[in-house]
Amino acid sequence: MRPIHEALVAEPGLVVVEIAAADDETAFAFHEVIASRWATAAADRTPRDPGQPGVRLRAYVDLRQALGISAEGDAVR
Repeated sequence: MRPIHEALVAEPGLVVVEIAAADDETAFAFHEVIASRWATAAADRTPRDPGQPGVRLRAYVDLRQALGISAEGDAVR
């Protein structure tokens, strides 16, 4: 993965989360949990490192923008 750019964590509340998982399904499931609670950039691919097992996914999260959860368990912005 590319290095984390300083601007992505320049302010309190900005977080970069790197996810390592056995497969795409697991990585996207974890990303979905994060995205249901905080403003998160969309993730659409999981790169594979040659010679390394599993996949990686990077999530950009803004903890300052917490999402509410409806009575049905859905995220509410």
